[in-house]
Amino acid sequence: MQDILASFTTLLTPLTFAVIVLSTALGIVLGAIPGLSGGLGVALLLPLTFGMQAEVGLAMLVSIWVGGVSGAMIGSILLGIPGSPSAIATTFDGYPMTRNGQAVKALGAAITASFIGTFLSILIAMAASPVMARLALKMGPWEYFALGFCAISLVAALSRDGVFHGLAAAAIGLILASVGFAPIDGYPRFTFGMVYLNGGFDLIPLMLGFFALKQIVQDFARGQQQVPEVDVKDIKGFGVTLKEYRDNAWNMVRSFMIGLWIGFLPGMGAALSNMIAYAQAKSASKHPEKFGKGCIDGVFASETSNNASVGGALIPMVALGIPGDGVTAILLGGLMIHGVQAGPLLFTNNPEIVYALFLTALIAAVLVLVMQFWGMRLFPAILKIPYHYLYPAIIVLGFMGVYVGSSTAFNYILLLGFAALGLSMDKLRLPIGPFILAFILAPMLELNLRRGLTYTDEGVLPFFTRPISGLLLAAAALSILLPVVMPIVKRKSQRTRRQS
Repeated sequence: MQDILASFTTLLTPLTFAVIVLSTALGIVLGAIPGLSGGLGVALLLPLTFGMQAEVGLAMLVSIWVGGVSGAMIGSILLGIPGSPSAIATTFDGYPMTRNGQAVKALGAAITASFIGTFLSILIAMAASPVMARLALKMGPWEYFALGFCAISLVAALSRDGVFHGLAAAAIGLILASVGFAPIDGYPRFTFGMVYLNGGFDLIPLMLGFFALKQIVQDFARGQQQVPEVDVKDIKGFGVTLKEYRDNAWNMVRSFMIGLWIGFLPGMGAALSNMIAYAQAKSASKHPEKFGKGCIDGVFASETSNNASVGGALIPMVALGIPGDGVTAILLGGLMIHGVQAGPLLFTNNPEIVYALFLTALIAAVLVLVMQFWGMRLFPAILKIPYHYLYPAIIVLGFMGVYVGSSTAFNYILLLGFAALGLSMDKLRLPIGPFILAFILAPMLELNLRRGLTYTDEGVLPFFTRPISGLLLAAAALSILLPVVMPIVKRKSQRTRRQS
């Protein structure tokens, strides 16, 4: 308790608190801009922490990260363009709500869900880091492969146009993700001698091509450049009724647990958790047909889970010295710069650093809630900008975003190519969700598949005989077969009733 109070006192000094406030605001801005993210801000500002005290430097990096994860939903809801991969699923219902004139309600639901996900996950991380990290260590490549395969199967099975359309979209994602150097042996695949393809396709041009450029082309083709009316005068509080909160209580609990669990699995993160939580919310909903048309349940699920991954990702970093995702890998580097070694002895050797890190995340979560609450009535002002001004600005930001990530103009070609692919998939009624999820998970799937095959002489057998991986693969098989088998069973039962 003394260590916690000492760390809290340090963070409330004027200089450190000012750094937290400014960094949180910067994270929200970076998260909201398509192509940028809080993670990019953490990477860019890491060198600035060299001359700072460890507590102040880490406070700056953690605040940007927390602000960025929550801020990503602003672009998803208002423009249909996720600020980062962690908010992809938020676009599925957040943007349709904006189209329906419910932008403030969507923002209010996302803000409260973001706060709940971040704040509670950090509290759990403080209390349960050692125990939960040991549990994650027991999972081998067999379980990681089965988890990823189950996630893709579940999302594909819930596709609006049927499981086969979902599986076809996922297959395209897996094929595109195989471009570049292969894991383990580093053999170049499908590069055609082009050095730009050695590292594979970058996620940023894919994301902006599918959600920004494609959306703009579609809107112009359909003549949908009208500005949606958003009335903020009669909005009270967060714009969400108490009944809507009650109806989504279990949805948020389930999404929170998904985000926390996936967050502390090394190599996973918010980009995966928001997609799985959205799929689970749709699967468990009494009105799944409303999803994708402006259902607030989807916003609650996505934003609770992706922010819960923040606390989850800190668990393996602090307790084991293993980064839970890309941002915690940078934070781990920040600890090492200041001579702090993350791992089991961190609580013993540097308890003040650990608690400063956790408490900074809690303070940043509260600041994000306050800043976004006062800003949620101003954010829809973006929609008042005429589309013939707004769309060119989005396109310029999109092209800037794909260049910032890699400093190569080749990403411009990828941006246009992915936009064309997105339009083609829409024409063929292939869903984007399974495609994106398969693309993100493909490297992890292949790496763990190859590891699982080489770790033993039993071939594929351990994937089915190990309890956790066996259960996950069984769940994946059921999610694919049930949508196919159940209609057949229903038709047979109806025929039997008619004959009787």
